[in-house]
Amino acid sequence: MKLIILDQNGVINQRGDTLIKTPDEWKPMTGSLQAIARLTHAGYRVVTATNQSGIGRGLLNMTSFNAINDKMFRAVQQEGGRLDALFFCPHTQHDKCVCRKPGIGMFKEIRQRYSVELSHVPVVGDSLRDLQAAAKAGAVPVLVLTGKGQATLANDDLPVGTQIYPDLSAVVDSLEIQAL
Repeated sequence: MKLIILDQNGVINQRGDTLIKTPDEWKPMTGSLQAIARLTHAGYRVVTATNQSGIGRGLLNMTSFNAINDKMFRAVQQEGGRLDALFFCPHTQHDKCVCRKPGIGMFKEIRQRYSVELSHVPVVGDSLRDLQAAAKAGAVPVLVLTGKGQATLANDDLPVGTQIYPDLSAVVDSLEIQAL
């Protein structure tokens, strides 16, 4: 099975200065929806794994969260793509949960649901905690330079083996080349 795990903010949708609290505030990154469609047509199962501490902090309720994600799922479908599943952590960093990235709880759930080892699964993110979680879970950390990606790259503390691409479209290009 071909599987890819994507963070949302800064990878699929634009990362704002504040938390996205309504569907109207959700805006796709340029080319991200088309990239997901290309993954879908290449036989990938595309899932998201995202921290959503706004829920735990009381800044975002589940109704709004679901409406935002419904907009994202519909936008992907309109481009001919499919998101297979959405995994999220609603906790804050103070909750000390195992699911919040850089923890690997969401990745354990993904591994169990899909009965797949993650050693060849790319995990695409724009923040250090995305990459750290990927590395801890035994997956392939992939940094995109969209969202917080430039700042993350400047941090100079990336996990060993991190792949770096300008955006999600470039990640998809590399996967298609490797598949030939």
